[in-house]
Amino acid sequence: MKPITELLPHRDPFLFVDRLEVVSKERIVGYRTYTDKEFFFAGHFPTYPVVPGVILVETLAQCGGAGVRELGILGDSLFFLASVTNVKFRRQVRPNEEVRLEVENDRVSARMIRQHGIAYVGDEVAAEAEWMCMVGGSL
Repeated sequence: MKPITELLPHRDPFLFVDRLEVVSKERIVGYRTYTDKEFFFAGHFPTYPVVPGVILVETLAQCGGAGVRELGILGDSLFFLASVTNVKFRRQVRPNEEVRLEVENDRVSARMIRQHGIAYVGDEVAAEAEWMCMVGGSL
């Protein structure tokens, strides 16, 4: 598989996928370890650092986007979050925990991507969400 930086336009400090493990038309599995050096820990509950929920949702969406790009379906097209629904946070994610991202493609077309996914720490669900991205522009 290609390096994440070839699959996504995001860069540090806003690149939240370390690697992909599984990529198919139906399913994408990736990983992220949020180190204790992440920029958001300094201000988000600094005495009890947790990964912000919006970052977990962004991480799921980035994983899905990287997987779609790895499949080569949309070429050089960029895609941007258009909606996020049915978000649930089940478990806090703390510094230095590895998160497994399991994303399913509900629909991928030349104009939009609809996906849903679950973020796990071990076997525990940390977050789940559904989202849609609009396709437009190019790298």
